[in-house]
Amino acid sequence: MTTATAKELAPEIETHSLTLQKLRDEVGKVIVGQSYMIDRILMALIADGHILVEGIPGLAKTTAIKTVADAIKTGFSRIQFTPDLLPADLIGTEIYRPQSTDFLLKKGPIFTNLLLADEINRAPAKVQSALLEAMQERQVTIGETTHKLPDPFLVLATQNPIEQEGTYPLPEAQVDRFMLKLRVGYPDKPQEKEIMRRMAKRERPGVEPVLTPEDIKRMRQVADAIYLDEKVEDYIVDVVFATREPALYNLDKLTRLIEYGASPRATIFLAQTAKVQAFMAGRGYVTPQDVKTVGPDVLRHRILISYEAEAQDLTSDDIIQEIFNTVDVP
Repeated sequence: MTTATAKELAPEIETHSLTLQKLRDEVGKVIVGQSYMIDRILMALIADGHILVEGIPGLAKTTAIKTVADAIKTGFSRIQFTPDLLPADLIGTEIYRPQSTDFLLKKGPIFTNLLLADEINRAPAKVQSALLEAMQERQVTIGETTHKLPDPFLVLATQNPIEQEGTYPLPEAQVDRFMLKLRVGYPDKPQEKEIMRRMAKRERPGVEPVLTPEDIKRMRQVADAIYLDEKVEDYIVDVVFATREPALYNLDKLTRLIEYGASPRATIFLAQTAKVQAFMAGRGYVTPQDVKTVGPDVLRHRILISYEAEAQDLTSDDIIQEIFNTVDVP
C-alpha cells in the first residue's frame, strides 16, 4: 500500500471515527472515566483479539465491558467463573433423548459474540483449557463434532490480582492467547465524585446500540489496509527481540532480569494493534509512537521476569519501559 492509498482511506477512517465516538458517548452515560479501558476493548474488537483486564474489585471492569456490549448490536454472555464450574457449563454438552435415540446439542454460553469471563482465575484448569480452542481456533468440539463460533467472537476476561485464595493461576499458553492485558487503576477525585453522584441513584441511564457486527467487520478491513512502513516493521521486530536478547540492544542489565522473552505472537499483535491505534487516531499510516502506545498492553503478560527482578521489586512494565527508552526509533 502506498501513501496515496492511505489518503484514499481518510474519508472512510473519518466516518468510522465518528461512529466510535458515538459509542464512547453512549458508554460515557454509564461509565465515568476509564477511557483507556474502553478504547482498549474497542481496539481488541477491531483487531480481532481477546483481552484480559486486571484490577481490584469495584473499578467497574465488569460494568464497562457489559456497557460496551450493550452499545453494540450483537450477542453477549457473561459467565461468573467459580471453582465448581465444569467445561460443559462453558461450551455445552450433548443430551441423550431416549424417545428418538439420538443426541440433542445444548449449546453453552460460549456461543456468542462477546463473552465476559468474570474472574477467570477462579475456575479450575479444565475450564480454563476449554477456552483455549475457542480463543485460538474460534471453534469448540462437543463430543465428536466441531462447531464454529459466531463472528465476531471476543473473550473479555477479568481477574483480581490481590486475592489469591481459591484462585488458579492462568497457564502461560492461555495468557499468551490474550492480545492485550490491561491494568486498571483507581479514578481521580473529580471522577470518583461523579461516580458517587450517578451510582447513588436507583435509576441508571440506559445505553442505545450504535454499532453492528457489520460495522466491526468493515472497520477490520480498513484497519488491515492501514500503511505499515518497513522501517516500523523492523522497529517492532527489534522491540520483541530486545525482550529475548537484550545484550544485542545495549540492554545487558536486563539479561538477568528476564527469564523468558515475548513469543512471536507479540510481533503479530504489536503490528495489528498499532494499525488499529493509527485507525482510531484517524490516520492511514502507523508511526513508531503507535507501537509505543500499545506496546505495554501487548507485552506485559508475555515477558516472564526472573527472581532477581522480583527481588529488586521490578515488574514487566518497568522492563518494557526500559526497552522502549533504549531501542532506536526509526
